[in-house]
Amino acid sequence: MTTRRGAGYLKRADTDRLHEIFLKYATAEKNGEKCITSENFVRNFLGLFNEDDYNKESVELIAGIVDMDKDGFITFSEFQAFEGLLCVPDALYKTAFQLFDTNGNGLVAFDEFAEVMRKTALHKKLPFNMESTFVRLYFGKDKKRLVTYPEFSQFLHDFHEEYGLEAFKRCDKDETGFISAGDFRDIMLSVKKHLLTKDLMTKVLNASGFQGERKISFPYYMAFNSLLNNMELIKRVYLNATNGHRTQEVTKEEFLHSAQMMSQITPLEVDILFALCDTIHHTNGRIIYKDLIAITPEQYFKHVKRYVTEIKAVSSPEERSIFIQILESTYRFTLGSIAGAVGASAVYPIDLVKTRMQNQRTGSFIGEVAYRNSWDCFKKVIRHEGFFGLYRGLVPQLIGVAPEKAIKLTVNDLVRDKFTDKKGNISIYGEILAGGCAGGCQVIFTNPLEIVKIRLQVAGEIAGGQKVRAWSVVKDLGLFGLYKGAKACLLRDVPFSAIYFPAYAHVKAKFADENGYNHPLTLLAAGAIAGIPAASLVTPADVIKTRLQVVARSGQTTYNGVIDATRKIYAEEGARAFWKGALARVCRSSPQFGVTLLTYEVLQRLFYVDFGGTRPSGSELHVATNVEDAPAKPQHIGGYQVALPVLTGLETKFGISLPRWSSGKPQP
Repeated sequence: MTTRRGAGYLKRADTDRLHEIFLKYATAEKNGEKCITSENFVRNFLGLFNEDDYNKESVELIAGIVDMDKDGFITFSEFQAFEGLLCVPDALYKTAFQLFDTNGNGLVAFDEFAEVMRKTALHKKLPFNMESTFVRLYFGKDKKRLVTYPEFSQFLHDFHEEYGLEAFKRCDKDETGFISAGDFRDIMLSVKKHLLTKDLMTKVLNASGFQGERKISFPYYMAFNSLLNNMELIKRVYLNATNGHRTQEVTKEEFLHSAQMMSQITPLEVDILFALCDTIHHTNGRIIYKDLIAITPEQYFKHVKRYVTEIKAVSSPEERSIFIQILESTYRFTLGSIAGAVGASAVYPIDLVKTRMQNQRTGSFIGEVAYRNSWDCFKKVIRHEGFFGLYRGLVPQLIGVAPEKAIKLTVNDLVRDKFTDKKGNISIYGEILAGGCAGGCQVIFTNPLEIVKIRLQVAGEIAGGQKVRAWSVVKDLGLFGLYKGAKACLLRDVPFSAIYFPAYAHVKAKFADENGYNHPLTLLAAGAIAGIPAASLVTPADVIKTRLQVVARSGQTTYNGVIDATRKIYAEEGARAFWKGALARVCRSSPQFGVTLLTYEVLQRLFYVDFGGTRPSGSELHVATNVEDAPAKPQHIGGYQVALPVLTGLETKFGISLPRWSSGKPQP
């Protein structure tokens, strides 16, 4: 049996390994069988209630979830059964059900429910009316009805809402439909505390707006709680209004329009939403996705960071010195170098075919057509030069492509950072400028690399010709010769990057899930899709660059610069010549940049270094999963990986908080 865990599945623990762990904590015996005591299971195995003055009743209640025969001892079969329960999709509700099913018969009686509730911290502070109509509707007029698991799950969902209503009625003794701001604050901090984020508690409930003589109406109270209960829906409404973008500002009118299209969120709830966001972040009537996160109740299944290494270069953003910023650029440059090499190697054969197709001159005095099409070129290279002929010139390509791609990725991230505001917004003009700067800066590496690579790639076309080496090409060209065709290279690389990086950012955002996370496959797809328009639209510049950088053979047309090459190619071969190799170029650039960006972003996730600055685009580290954001305990294998989040969820999801101390010490 398995359950969803982020992008993967939570598998059952190996029985032998689980039994080995069980025996480490099994310090008692019952009928000759090794057992774990309630205290040992909760305090030592789970790591809960470590205080010396711990509440024994709370420990027994938690252990009772596992101890099905309620004798104070947990056998291996019970230990393994609970591990299996934690692997099911509704583990939280089933765990809550077993907490209240104190006699272990698979049903919950009123007396069992009342017994557990009376032991909770909330009931001790604000007793619930066990004679209410709500209780009788679920347990019957005489409260003798036994409630099944599916019914009890609905009861738990409704119970806390009823608790809130009863608390409001107690404060509104004159039945005016209003309570004081102080009473509202007390109810939220006691009955509804699990719905409150730190920002809500410190910046809203403790703010001056909820103090003094202000009265809170019952509609406002209901809308406030409904809003917090439905924040996941609120997020979807926002994403619907922005077509999936998380940094686009949305006005109240735009949000209302989206809400009416897809949900039953009321105008009052929307008013409260925008008021809360403005109080916390001073949004001035416009919200972004980040504002919603600040008031979204903590999920009982938190996030997990998946990384091989984690280094925190600074303890706070204020400590970012020039040296730290240089280190950040070096870090990005290093990862970009690796990513560039991986991407170039993956598609190099396609690049070779593209180059040879673009160098094929049909309008020259020598008008031979060596290759009918890209596929014909591919087959002939293998036939005449062998499989490794497809990788002719790869070594200098790898030597040069590492710094080339690295500087492109680094400069794009750097310029994007400068144009990104505090809310994470960047204009389309900023994105285009960042991409253009990246493309322009890379030419210092690209041009020498390209001219050497191209001359090596076309050298194999001459049958029986002298073998050409990269170093001999460099010596023949000299320093200035390595930058022959640099204008055409700029003409190609600047618009390519100006198109590619904004397209990639927007496509990637479209492919992200509801939590803003991109699975590696979506990164690959986004990179490949963005490469299609970028690669195809700059093909004419690539053709001109190739003609300028290749040594013309006897009888072939020679060119003196970009304008001369453009004029002669058009006159001799027509407009179609500018699009030679376009398909091969798209087939090469699209997957290459897909692989490169995928590698770059995955490396940032695996080898994470926090420099205190803006995280490079797409370097999300948090993946929705049901493992809490804390170091995993080695003894928690299989279903027990989620034991602590599930038990924590009893409080954060249902507000069922058990006293931690045996004394009258107030709960945190």
